[in-house]
Amino acid sequence: MKSIVLLGSTGSIGVNTLLIAKRYNIQIEALVAGKNIELLNRQIAQYNPKFVAIANIDDRSKVNHSKVFCGDKGILELLELTTSQTVVNALVGYAGLAPTIKAIELGRKVALANKESLVVAGEFIDMSRIVPIDSEHFGLWYLMNNRPISKLYITASGGAFRDWQIKDMQNATFAEALNHPNWSMGNKITIDSATMTNKLFELLEAKWLFDTTNIDAYIEKKSIIHALVEFVDGSTTAHFAGVDMKLPIAFALNNQVQESILPPVDLLKMGSIEFLPIETNRYPIWEIKEHILQNPHLGVVINASNEEAIKKFEKGSCNFFEMSKIVLDTYKKFDNIKARDIDEIIEIDKDVREYVKLYV
Repeated sequence: MKSIVLLGSTGSIGVNTLLIAKRYNIQIEALVAGKNIELLNRQIAQYNPKFVAIANIDDRSKVNHSKVFCGDKGILELLELTTSQTVVNALVGYAGLAPTIKAIELGRKVALANKESLVVAGEFIDMSRIVPIDSEHFGLWYLMNNRPISKLYITASGGAFRDWQIKDMQNATFAEALNHPNWSMGNKITIDSATMTNKLFELLEAKWLFDTTNIDAYIEKKSIIHALVEFVDGSTTAHFAGVDMKLPIAFALNNQVQESILPPVDLLKMGSIEFLPIETNRYPIWEIKEHILQNPHLGVVINASNEEAIKKFEKGSCNFFEMSKIVLDTYKKFDNIKARDIDEIIEIDKDVREYVKLYV
């Protein structure tokens, strides 16, 4: 029987992955979760994994399982003990990189929802082992079908402040930034949506996945069109789907889908669709879009500075726009670095974080 290892089981991707796994009778060999021990225990009772890992050793006694690993090293130990050929990596942030590298070293296929793996270290990751679990990149793959392309497009919702007056965004709170208009997601990705950093990350992911820098993004507020492909013959095809991650997950786990996973889009109810530019006065991070696509090795700088800037925003030590200023200033500070291997990626990540922590 087919089995998987699921990293990030209590997040939205993880919960949907378990639903799809149950539908296709796929066993869960291991579950990895963060701090939501209550939900993890319910998942353990339902799916009976052989191994479990959690973020904090202090929570170990609360987990209803005999084989519990803890922390970042615990996840890597767990991976070495498992035999499943597919690892679903839905961990959030830089913490997802090491498990991606380890899974590939072990010869596994990685169904990847962790953006940061490719953003930080795409140059050192074997793309033949990666299957994206992401509505935008899944949409691009679904449309391309081995035909010659001229340009790729992905869409953005615009985030929590897309309809705010720009002068009001200066004083927006962390809680307000979490009020996403279309999606229910974790804190970090919702903040990244508000700043448009997540879309910058997705362009970098697309660069590595599809080996092109001819990529752009537009705002489509309804989140119904996720991706578009412009072909060399002059035609452009769009991928329409509901706001639901089950379809890309189903393809990643089952390789093909020949039954209904989502209800079809009702074109009459959908109404009109419009595309809007991503403007730098509302999304300052967008000013480095072209530069980062030409210099993707700097993804490690953007990611580390962004994660630290979000912490500052959450603590109230910077405002909403200052997050992007911190990232842009740090990007310029470290623009001459280039890692030669994963070890150097780790060192650069540490250096960038230390710089941002001292940033005034």
